[in-house]
Amino acid sequence: MSNPDYLASGWLTNFVKRQIDALFILESDERECLDAYVKAAFSTSIECFRQINSRYFVEDGQVLFSPYHSGQYSIFLYFLSHEMSPKNRILADKVYYLNKALNGVDLFHEVRLPDVFFTDHPMGSVIGRGTFGDRFMFSQNCTVGNNHGQYPVIGQNVFMLAGSKIIGGCKIGDNVIFGVNACAIDEIVPANSLVFGQSPHLVIKPAKARHFEGLNFFF
Repeated sequence: MSNPDYLASGWLTNFVKRQIDALFILESDERECLDAYVKAAFSTSIECFRQINSRYFVEDGQVLFSPYHSGQYSIFLYFLSHEMSPKNRILADKVYYLNKALNGVDLFHEVRLPDVFFTDHPMGSVIGRGTFGDRFMFSQNCTVGNNHGQYPVIGQNVFMLAGSKIIGGCKIGDNVIFGVNACAIDEIVPANSLVFGQSPHLVIKPAKARHFEGLNFFF
């Protein structure tokens, strides 16, 4: 499958412009700078997608990109809004809001997500402030957020399955799987763990290699 050249003739920039115009007023100075932001976010997205082990992202060694793939486009719009912030805060807000409207996901542009992260079905997720390691994955209805001003620190290769939550001053080690609807609040979770249940009765078990076999989202 060949990958269309979405940057050719400013196609992707015009695509984003029309979407923003459908919801907001895109000012003339914002129109002028948008193309540079789109090109930078596209490049960052392609490098992210290159690490994702999915036939919708990489096929026969070629990185794929489609603005009609909700998971891909939500990642691209996050990178786009983050690229703008704080240089052009109002425009960043518009793109952040566009991502919420189109994809049903809350990825605020001031949140520093890793260069490599993955979500395929992001609907209903709110990924707030925290410190994130590379190869972070979240599914639908997931939450990362604060508790009394404390924010999570999340290691590498952390997978949040549907409905899971990481709240407050959590310290999450590398190679951790949060099971469906697991909820950790101000918890310390060691590396190589499976997480179930809800705080204050969180269940943490050692993770084996076989537990990650179905979660090979990254190369």
